[in-house]
Amino acid sequence: MARHEPIGRRGRGRWRIAMWGTGALLLLLPLVAMTFTPEVAWDEADFAIFGAMLVAACGAFELAVRLTDRPAYRALAGLALAGGFTLFWAQLAVGVF
Repeated sequence: MARHEPIGRRGRGRWRIAMWGTGALLLLLPLVAMTFTPEVAWDEADFAIFGAMLVAACGAFELAVRLTDRPAYRALAGLALAGGFTLFWAQLAVGVF
């Protein structure tokens, strides 16, 4: 049987896989870096916090994508989430504020 999807929902599966896959790769980067250099020294808590931040950011963006079909709103939501994620991460890492 052929799978029928509404016209507005085509291609969303690929974007979801790309988004969550990128989040998983970002979570693996420190693990790989720890094998090559002693300057990166994360413990379990660091990985848990970074993973929770990634899940929250990716989940919020997925919610924004589901709520609107306008590309401009999606782009603005993505930029706002990326900015908030970066500021929060910088604050936890070095205490920017």
